[in-house]
Amino acid sequence: MIDVQVRTESGDIVVHGSCGLDWKAVGRIDEDEFPFLGSLLPYADTMFNSRQTERLRREIADQSVSQILGRDAVAEIERLCLQVKNGPHLYLWFLGD
Repeated sequence: MIDVQVRTESGDIVVHGSCGLDWKAVGRIDEDEFPFLGSLLPYADTMFNSRQTERLRREIADQSVSQILGRDAVAEIERLCLQVKNGPHLYLWFLGD
């Protein structure tokens, strides 16, 4: 499972995501079509800054992403992206197993 968190610049956790991402589902994402989602790895951590989360939000708006990851996961990513966008010096982290 890939955990999703919002963290401060110093690494303090602001929000834990309520549902994780199934790494097998993430592996089905076409990385050429969705380069930000496609960069997530099951056994590594990935961090996005506020500018990058805007691009990520555009990717998850695609209906095929909801079909692969599930509506709950996409809604959570959207919510956490908005939190990063609206807060100072926040980052969205995807933490692999």
